[in-house]
Amino acid sequence: EVQLVESGGGVAQAGGSLRLSCVASGFPFADYAVAWFRQAPGREREGVSCLSGRDGSIWYADSAKGRFTITRDNAKNMVYLQMNSLEPDDTAVYYCAADLAPVVLADSLYPQFEYWGQGTLVTVVE
Repeated sequence: EVQLVESGGGVAQAGGSLRLSCVASGFPFADYAVAWFRQAPGREREGVSCLSGRDGSIWYADSAKGRFTITRDNAKNMVYLQMNSLEPDDTAVYYCAADLAPVVLADSLYPQFEYWGQGTLVTVVE
């Protein structure tokens, strides 16, 4: 059974930090690109960051550049998102996802990923 389970969400002050974690199982994790998406109330799901499975290439949304860092540990089947300098606009449910061939279209990460977690809520308050 394929599973992606996120953790680390919560409430943070603006300017603060959170670290999201996602543990994967049931598929060859090292072969897959992993990504973080988010969805705020009333808004579409958007890609935040993506890290490839083999060549280490990384993509960040403009909103994440300079503030967020995606990493992975293939030995532990884990992917992380370190979020610094949080802003109220970062409030959303954050989802971990995995796919063999992610696509970036018009500077956006296409949300057609094969596997998804259930999400973890991040709330940033002033």
